[in-house]
Amino acid sequence: MRRLAPRTPVALALPALAAVAFLLLPLVGVLSRTSWGDVGAHLGTPEAVEALKLSLVVSFWSLGLSLLLGVPLAWLLARVSFPGKALVRSLVLLPMVLPPTVGGVALLLAFGRRGVLGPWLEDWFGVTLPFHTSGAVVAATFVAMPFLVITLEGALVGLDRRYEETAASLGASPFRVFRTVTLPIVAPGLVAGAALTWARALGEFGATITFAGNLPGRTQTLPLQVYLLLQEQPEAATSVSLLLLAVAMAVLVALRGRWSAAPRGHAPAATDRRPDADARTGADDRTAPPLPEPAADVPGDSGRWALHAEVTGFADLVLEAPPGTTVAVVGPNGAGKTTLLRALLALTDRAHARLALGGTDVTGLLPHRRAVAWVPQDGALFPHLTALANTAYGPRAHGVPRGEAAKDAQRWLDRLGVGHLAHRRPAQLSGGQAQRVALARALATRPRLLLLDEPLAALDQTTRARVRHTLRRHLDGFGGVCLIVTHDPVEAVSLADRVLVLEAGRALQYASPAEVTRHPRSPWVARMLGRNAWPGTATADGLAPSDGTTTVVAAEPLPVGTDALAIIAPEAVSLHRDRPTGSPRNVWPGTVREITAVGSRMRVLITSDEAPDLVAEITPAAAADLGLADGAAVFTGVKATEVALVPR
Repeated sequence: MRRLAPRTPVALALPALAAVAFLLLPLVGVLSRTSWGDVGAHLGTPEAVEALKLSLVVSFWSLGLSLLLGVPLAWLLARVSFPGKALVRSLVLLPMVLPPTVGGVALLLAFGRRGVLGPWLEDWFGVTLPFHTSGAVVAATFVAMPFLVITLEGALVGLDRRYEETAASLGASPFRVFRTVTLPIVAPGLVAGAALTWARALGEFGATITFAGNLPGRTQTLPLQVYLLLQEQPEAATSVSLLLLAVAMAVLVALRGRWSAAPRGHAPAATDRRPDADARTGADDRTAPPLPEPAADVPGDSGRWALHAEVTGFADLVLEAPPGTTVAVVGPNGAGKTTLLRALLALTDRAHARLALGGTDVTGLLPHRRAVAWVPQDGALFPHLTALANTAYGPRAHGVPRGEAAKDAQRWLDRLGVGHLAHRRPAQLSGGQAQRVALARALATRPRLLLLDEPLAALDQTTRARVRHTLRRHLDGFGGVCLIVTHDPVEAVSLADRVLVLEAGRALQYASPAEVTRHPRSPWVARMLGRNAWPGTATADGLAPSDGTTTVVAAEPLPVGTDALAIIAPEAVSLHRDRPTGSPRNVWPGTVREITAVGSRMRVLITSDEAPDLVAEITPAAAADLGLADGAAVFTGVKATEVALVPR
């Protein structure tokens, strides 16, 4: 069935059409009144040619001055918070709303011979701006530069900051980040602003005639020529106006779509990749060459770097790890996992980290000098660089010659099984390929501390297993400490030597994966591991759940009043259609709310008024015998010996 488009309200359509007509009629007037047979003659007069040349000189000098001053100003407004920022932005916008003649008067009072700076400029440098070509440049810059600043500031605000932060973690100084990452990514916005600035400078009239005068060959630009011709030769004025109109329209057409789009550096989530991404790459992770063994020719940092961090603020904890340790950081959303990583990088105000690596205190160092490499969730590969150039970025930032950095980068890409994709850009890579390139880029810097923020979260199961195996192999020879934020229990157990459990910015548990698996102190971690976890307070018989439901009986109770968790494995929960009369000491009536298949087993969620939600794991045959379905009434039974109480 064809979907009907919504009707446009007449009350809005009519004024909109009137607005279009209002804007269109002046253009129609110019086109209809142009003497097309005389256009060439009018534009070929010596006066018009001279005015055009002068306009081009003034507009291009104005563009250069606007770029020199406006680009840093746009960056300042987009990236730095400072007192009076709103006032500065208002000053930028002022020439756009100020009458041009008033702007010319203001320039006279500032830079004229009797102005604030005019006498100083003339006495010290011999520069006289009014009634000079340089004065026309200043006037054009005054009215045109805001277009560059506003356009570029918008592009910078839209740029994903993780690109710049990742570049800093790879060892790039702030100016290098700006030059090699920020500007290339916001190039469309910069070009758009530059084109608008040039077009505005080319057509400037009011400020120019007020500040610089109307002197042929010196300040009489094409718009001023139109003004003079309009009084004596209206047909010639129309022809010259047509030229300026054509230039303006050409700029707008060139900016349409391509240059007015959002910055390429606004990273999409991995789930936003088009479904045919792997097909377009021609080399999916499933068909990629087998992963090679670690190559002996890849140079590495033979140092051993222990970690000591004291974090305060939103995240408040002390973290220590010997060299070669991999720490899995787990916890619910908002627990402070990413904040911890950003604090170690000195990239957040929410928390502060006193950080020592290998006994060297790096707290006072800027992010690019800490030797701490970061791989954010989406990898944050620089979209304007190939996989090879991305991987070589860190070594180049550390001063490695271009050729040597490229060879080293190629070895790292080969080592991670993506060397055959070295000359592809990030948009041409699948999720798994991009993530491996991001890992290669981080490892190529030989960091002392490696931070991975859910590096495998966006990958499918097959690709995740391959990348996890690769990562484990390379972490085995890593001389520093690696922190991996993850929500995957398999990653936490298979990759980590220690597990750090966070909740509300605090460390609940820091232990081996085996210890965390046996005795989780966080309900979230217990559920992540597939366990039932009920928080509460220890009683003489077991635990009183926090939600006020029936006490859970445990074989080994804790001291009364202890804040604890009752941990129950799903396979220890038995299901019955009638109340059991056997050995279970914990029996609760409930209702089946959800049934899901997990491998060869069935997981059943049961809700009850007498107990917290409980997950049972049974065989498909048992589910069929019980006739389980959504909404079915059942009884759950758990032996006291199957209830483990863990103090929190």
